[in-house]
Amino acid sequence: MLAQTGIQGLDEILGGGFPRNRLHLVEGDPGAGKTTLALQFLMAGARDGERVLYITLSETEEELRDGAATHGWSLDGIDIFELKAVEQRALGGDVSLFHPGEIELGEAMKTLLDEVKRRDPQRVVFDSLSEIRLLAQQPLRYRRQVLALKQHFAAKHCTVLLLDDRTADAHDKQILSISHGALVLEQHTPSYGNERRRLRISKMRGREYRGGFHDYAIVRGGLRVFPRLVAASHREERDERDGGPERISSGNAALDKMLGGGLSRGTSTLVSGPPGSGKSSLVASFAVGAAERGERAVVYLFDESPTTYVGRSEALGLPARRHVESGRLVLTQIDPAERSPGEFVHRTFDEVERGARFIALDSVTGFLNAMPEETFLVILLHELLTYLAQREVLAFLVAPQHGFVGALESSVDISYLADTVILTRYFEAKGAVHNAISIMKQRNGTHEKTIREFSLGRGGLDVGPPLERFQGVLTGNPRFAGASSELLHQEKS
Repeated sequence: MLAQTGIQGLDEILGGGFPRNRLHLVEGDPGAGKTTLALQFLMAGARDGERVLYITLSETEEELRDGAATHGWSLDGIDIFELKAVEQRALGGDVSLFHPGEIELGEAMKTLLDEVKRRDPQRVVFDSLSEIRLLAQQPLRYRRQVLALKQHFAAKHCTVLLLDDRTADAHDKQILSISHGALVLEQHTPSYGNERRRLRISKMRGREYRGGFHDYAIVRGGLRVFPRLVAASHREERDERDGGPERISSGNAALDKMLGGGLSRGTSTLVSGPPGSGKSSLVASFAVGAAERGERAVVYLFDESPTTYVGRSEALGLPARRHVESGRLVLTQIDPAERSPGEFVHRTFDEVERGARFIALDSVTGFLNAMPEETFLVILLHELLTYLAQREVLAFLVAPQHGFVGALESSVDISYLADTVILTRYFEAKGAVHNAISIMKQRNGTHEKTIREFSLGRGGLDVGPPLERFQGVLTGNPRFAGASSELLHQEKS
């Protein structure tokens, strides 16, 4: 039997919810969202007709209701009990025989248990353990009191959440050992951008759950939890009689020839090169091509606005605006300073579940800026690309390189993750700058190893013949060894 939290992503991580009739610990720093989570847990119970009780030592009922109002919630159906009478009595009167902490704690526990007995709740939130810790003063007495609470609630068949703000010693594991399950909420502030929050299940007896860290956000309406993507859990069996994945044309015969007939459905392609060398325009031609086939194509923009993207595509003769208006081409601008990587991956997951067949990240550098460490980026991209491959989605990654000519480097090497790698370059000839394209890698078949000049104009992508008379194009220092009449493929007028 499970008690759902009312938070979809959290229930998914927990495997359906908290085990009923057990005591669970929810710990986190102030501002991490413990109270918000607890209220959602109680509201979910109230919607199911359960009796629910919020016991508060740290906030007043008025503060709780004001906080709920900011989320658009009504706390009707939730009993709120303030344990403030004990504190008020503690402020006055002389105590000569016993230590004040002993009397305060005893009075608090008696009042609390009497209230639980009177209301007979099925779900209880206790906010917070730090107040009980202060009243107990001694670790052994504190542990005994929490253990007594656990036994009392178990006899009452209550599902209990104990909130703790982690003000105790970091090595204090007493309550963690007593609780049936433990949920940890964390938040940190990066050097630039909004706060980042994440949670993990540190303990859950007798149940499978999704381990590791999971990003979450606090928005109007409560917590939004983004479960960590595990590609293996979405693996689907394919019928071997299908004859292999479908080949997707680029819309350009010469480029298809370079790619060995096009790209395979369910593969990932990395397009790498210096700024302005045609990477985004090349991917845009594939995205519009997917929309032309009636597929849903999604492009995540980290470095430019949808307006700029549409204008540039239209200038190349790609009817992006028409497909954006029809909903087949979805352009989503991502601000990495405001959106966590987990939230972005979860959004991509939702798009695929809604039928997206083409996903592009433009660019990976923007995605990198959302990550605290490059190692996490590689792991996250690996899971994302594996998931997209399993769902037979055509994926594109745009990876800008530093500089324009000479030795070019990327912020992070992810070329080994992609099935296909397309490299764009500049080279100089006859006093002008030209673009070159080459296929450096393709796992799903053979590909052409030539280097060709290409141009982008009103007629779209124009790929010329191999640059047979040039050496050193990929290094940015080409040398020409042919007649001037053989110099270059002539661009279309």
